[in-house]
Amino acid sequence: MKKTLIAAAGIGLLLAATACSSSDTSSSSSATSLTPANRTTVTAPDLSSYPKLPAAPVQESATAACSYPASGQPIKPVTPPSADGVPTAGTATIAMTTSQGPIGLTLNRAEAPCTVNSFVSLARQGYYNDTPCHRLSTSGLYILQCGDPSGSGRGGPGYGYLNEYPSNQFAPSDPAGQQSVVYPRGTIAMANTGQPGSNGSQFFLVYQDSPLPPQYTVFGTIDDAGLATIEKVAAAGDDGSMSAGGGKPNTPVQIQTVTAS
Repeated sequence: MKKTLIAAAGIGLLLAATACSSSDTSSSSSATSLTPANRTTVTAPDLSSYPKLPAAPVQESATAACSYPASGQPIKPVTPPSADGVPTAGTATIAMTTSQGPIGLTLNRAEAPCTVNSFVSLARQGYYNDTPCHRLSTSGLYILQCGDPSGSGRGGPGYGYLNEYPSNQFAPSDPAGQQSVVYPRGTIAMANTGQPGSNGSQFFLVYQDSPLPPQYTVFGTIDDAGLATIEKVAAAGDDGSMSAGGGKPNTPVQIQTVTAS
């Protein structure tokens, strides 16, 4: 199925989440494709009117109980992560090698223990190895999206799970939970369809401050070398192939290996 989610009121962006037959998704914005010839004319939008992300939660327990129910067929055979006794403190270090350069990640268990647990499990099973980053957005939202081994934007691991921070800092009835906040440069977050439990394996890397509703789980940060890699890819723009805007990167990005420690 395919979901479209409205992103930032006042910006006029459409966040297209292309879901798989499982609950995994893709996240991207409507965007004018940038080319090396026109990129120097682009001015970043003024986001001063948007609030920041809320403060991260303080975990009340040393461990969390997670849930990863089956959803659709996995693109690669994987075992769902352990759901019990998931640590809620500390970080996981991710070393990602790509065809365009290294991308290092620091995942924060206190922010999103179930998300970090899933990502680390998939990395250790080789799920992300030899997979493309299939979506680039270079206007309004500044993201590179990866995590679908099929490269179609529809692939997932065969299970799903619920949002964590910052979504869990808003009551379901709170309209502020649907109003855009600034996802800062250097953020890694999960893509979803907007439906409960629709996180899977797809994630997006924010290389410039971007407005989004706080409904995409934030679970870590990107290192300077990784941002340089992503910005190099973004400089070449996208192919404009996606109806909501943006498209495949003009400079292909293939994730070669992902290791977790």
